[in-house]
Amino acid sequence: MRLTTKGRYAVTAMLDLALHAKEKPITLADISQRQGISLSYLEQLFSRMRKQGLVASARGPGGGYRLSRDANDINIAQVITAVDEKVSVTRCEGRGDCHNGGPCLTHELWCNLSDQIYDFLNGISLGNLVEEQHVKDVAARQQIEQEQLASEQQAATA
Repeated sequence: MRLTTKGRYAVTAMLDLALHAKEKPITLADISQRQGISLSYLEQLFSRMRKQGLVASARGPGGGYRLSRDANDINIAQVITAVDEKVSVTRCEGRGDCHNGGPCLTHELWCNLSDQIYDFLNGISLGNLVEEQHVKDVAARQQIEQEQLASEQQAATA
């Protein structure tokens, strides 16, 4: 399976949101800065995730995005499929037309693997990831880096 940038970035951005949106909505600019994902790309991803009911937006000053429900109720497979990503290792994307219009010799093998990958991702929630120590460690490091950058920018304009 090759998970494209779209799926990886969507999961990363949603995890960032789950980590930071407890007190107030989070702007895409903040996620962009912390995760190194372009703002325009995040806008596309969040538009799709909003349409799929994974996030809610708030307009105006102090606006941004929040998860639409508890992080424990959003699994990784939902995030990936919300941005039109497929969880499939078959060449035919499961259609069964991989060899002269019919299934190839290994079609069922790859379909079974795709199902196991989907089940694995379906069994992991954003809430599960938020509780992992390595995720907490990286989030803390990113927060420090963001604060240092803001301080440097403030000093440069003063």
